[in-house]
Amino acid sequence: MKFCSDCGQQVSQRIPDGDNRSRFVCNHCETIHYQNPRIVAGCLVIHEEQVLLCRRAIEPRVGYWTLPAGYMENGETTEEAALRETWEEAQARVSEQELYMLFNLPHINQVYMFFRGKLIDRAFAAGEESLEVRLFTESEIPWDELAFPTVGKTLKQYFHDRQHSHYPIRMRDIVYRPGQSRQVG
Repeated sequence: MKFCSDCGQQVSQRIPDGDNRSRFVCNHCETIHYQNPRIVAGCLVIHEEQVLLCRRAIEPRVGYWTLPAGYMENGETTEEAALRETWEEAQARVSEQELYMLFNLPHINQVYMFFRGKLIDRAFAAGEESLEVRLFTESEIPWDELAFPTVGKTLKQYFHDRQHSHYPIRMRDIVYRPGQSRQVG
């Protein structure tokens, strides 16, 4: 960040009075420009013994499979964001959605929230951000072609929980240290 979004003057990085982190602060009007984690919301869409996955048509990870999800917009709840993203990417309508998985990814300043819900009907299709959308049984999932660690971890947890028909809300941290390899699944 180089310029203040309030007055247009230059900003510098410093620790504001009463804070403990370096922030972008306007040199003219003293506005503090906070940078906070982005929330990604999506759905683990279930139909009988299958889950709905989308093959990505956009970067990052074009061609890899993912759960329908994306960045939350201002003015919407996390649940609304998850349902909107599911519609945009998979043209799928979901009911009985409940929060299922929450992931903290501090190394990329993101929080993922996946809701588990039932597919209302089989009238789904690829949206603009998807190459294709498909239902998979557990044995059919392309585990080596999943786009993000959050997707693989959510699917594995779901299939484990399904054995017991018990779906508590789960929270996981995915933390990478400098020099550590980043495995997708």
